Amino acid sequence: MLYREAGQFKTTYAADQQLFPIRQDRIGIAILLAVVFVGVPLAAETPAIAGAIDFNYWFSGVLIPFLIFSLAALGLNILTGYAGQLSLGTAAFMAVGAFRVPGVPMLASFILAGVVAALIGIVFGLPSLRIKGFYLAVATLAAQFFVVWALTKFGWLSNYSSSGVITAQKLVVFGYAVDTPVKRYLLVLAIVSVMALAAKNMVRSSIGRAWMAVRDMDVAAEVVGIPMMKTKLLAFAISSFYCGVAGALYAFAYLGTVEPAGFELDLSFRILFMIIVGGVGSILGSFLGAAFIVLLPIFMDLSAASIERSFGFALPAGLVSNLTLILFGALIIFFLVVEPLGLARLWQIAKEKLRLWPFPH
Repeated sequence: MLYREAGQFKTTYAADQQLFPIRQDRIGIAILLAVVFVGVPLAAETPAIAGAIDFNYWFSGVLIPFLIFSLAALGLNILTGYAGQLSLGTAAFMAVGAFRVPGVPMLASFILAGVVAALIGIVFGLPSLRIKGFYLAVATLAAQFFVVWALTKFGWLSNYSSSGVITAQKLVVFGYAVDTPVKRYLLVLAIVSVMALAAKNMVRSSIGRAWMAVRDMDVAAEVVGIPMMKTKLLAFAISSFYCGVAGALYAFAYLGTVEPAGFELDLSFRILFMIIVGGVGSILGSFLGAAFIVLLPIFMDLSAASIERSFGFALPAGLVSNLTLILFGALIIFFLVVEPLGLARLWQIAKEKLRLWPFPH
């Protein structure tokens, strides 16, 4: 009975088209933002709570990578989920954003990382004007190998480091040092929140409708006057921009180093798995998929440790990691067969059931 639209009348077009038309959704989002922006940092600063929970681990090892991968998955979802253009080069666009130009202010460098990644994305998005489907995925795969090769081949991209590894510069925003896990968490959270809101509005605009028209039937979209070149390349540019910013955050707020080995093909597949599990063509699905991929290995490790303590024997080395990979594959097959729209669709179905409960129809 708590999730009802009864009595919520919309008397203007603006009210009918607002981002969260149901009052309970607006309240829920406000509570969520208050918890993640205020509640979690305050809990980390409270001695009684901080003594019981290792917040440094949760910030550095769980929350920050979850937010960064959510942003990267959001970028891929714009391209694949909304525009219908398959891509296997997400990690390459993240790598482009990770290599920062020295001397540029931090926030400006994040924007520059996104812009440069967008330009690279446009270049590798040109084949989409002629090919699609599996062939386009192979063309974007070329970006993955080319970018990693270029970062290794040209020494000036890595400051001529013999190992190819660059120590990330300190995070300083407007003269304020972002040097603790909670500060890095708040910085990443603010950037991801703003960009997620921008993406949510973008896919509801004429640009988003053009992407979805191209995704559903590109020939019909072209017949009704949607420009194919502009629409597809814009999808590649915006998707790569998001991935570039995610790559910059990945290097400077999470890893602390920049190296081509951190942006291999495996990372592209992990992000692709996130949108498959979370939901293709869904902003929420990007976050749900990232949470699932980040938290599942942690859950498996905790389960293995619990089994070892309970039964008094040690599991074989590598068993848990291999079981995690097997479970990843099984769940991807499950979602592709049973629920192609992923966890986001299951959440939507649950909300629809709540709106009708206790009535069957």
